[in-house]
Amino acid sequence: MVRIWAGTDIGKTHHHCVVLDAEGKRLLSRRVLNDEPELLALLADVLATDEDVVWAVDVADGMATLLINILLNHGQRLVYIPGLAVNRASAGYRGMGKTDAKDATVIADQARMRRDLTILRPDDERAVELRILTDRRADLNADRTRRINRLRGQLTSIFPALERALDLGNVGPLVLLASYQTPAALRRTGRSRLETWLRNRKVRGAEALAEAALEAAERQHTAVPGEKITAQVIHTLAKEVTDLNEQITEIDKLIAARFREHELAEVISSMPGIGPILGAEFLAATNGDMSRFGSSDRLASFAGVAPVPRDSGNISGNLHRPRRYHRGLQRVFYTSAMISIRKCDESRRFYERKRAEGKRHTQAVLALARRRVNVLWALIRDGRCFHRELAVTAAA
Repeated sequence: MVRIWAGTDIGKTHHHCVVLDAEGKRLLSRRVLNDEPELLALLADVLATDEDVVWAVDVADGMATLLINILLNHGQRLVYIPGLAVNRASAGYRGMGKTDAKDATVIADQARMRRDLTILRPDDERAVELRILTDRRADLNADRTRRINRLRGQLTSIFPALERALDLGNVGPLVLLASYQTPAALRRTGRSRLETWLRNRKVRGAEALAEAALEAAERQHTAVPGEKITAQVIHTLAKEVTDLNEQITEIDKLIAARFREHELAEVISSMPGIGPILGAEFLAATNGDMSRFGSSDRLASFAGVAPVPRDSGNISGNLHRPRRYHRGLQRVFYTSAMISIRKCDESRRFYERKRAEGKRHTQAVLALARRRVNVLWALIRDGRCFHRELAVTAAA
């Protein structure tokens, strides 16, 4: 039976640990450096107080990784309480101030009283690699989006007709903007030479792109102030977006290769709408361990596709999206549901039925995503691949 609880408020350079006994009495309070020797010394001191201990943390990755792995490697029981829950619980404790020691006390006390906290277990090595790679891919995508938005803004300021004519999500317009940014430059080149120039750089649809660019150039004969320096900025941004596209392509190949090495890859990718990237994001979010959720309902709640009631007084059936969920996992199920509507007849029929019931597009897709959680859960539990009969059952 557990006799002490060690709550740790996680920090970048230092953590603060507070140990409570079964009656809530403080046995230890210490600030420790986020460094292996000091963390091992803390572990030894806590175990010297009592070997029957449950550790609790308010961060489950990043700056808490070293502490978590030291505890798990030494066979310690470890639970996770979200920082938001700690912040809200703090209001019920004495004192208006906020300190690391108070937060650590709240974490330990909540672990002492609650039985619904997430139990942390050792991570699968491949799942960790996929989490690192998918996080990196998300960063690259965010950088790419920022630069494209900036590129659109700069191009609109000197050549709005060309900005409207180009889809900057494609390679061809980026190749064009790396060398031609102004109406005058395009007119001097001419349609025939521009088309040949684009073809030599293996741009798809070179003829249509050259025609659209020259048509835009003929619509503007005014040179705006700052055009020259803005053109240089556009050139640089176009090059940066192209470089980011290449980096994303390379990391996609790496993610796909790592994903296919995972033991659950065949099962997960058998689901319509889930390819290597979404499958890797699923494994990164769940570690491929369904036992940590206990049921498909808890997985759906964690993914934010299971609505929760917010009833009050005479109002009932008031369903809303949960406030706390994994946004990356929600994206996996929502995006894969959208894709499956196009590729899977049963998914499309389920979606159309929900629309006929009066649900909006987003509600119908979320309802489909929720059903797909059940199917994927069953596939992983039984170790089998998707087949049509499962889709019919899910759509029923």
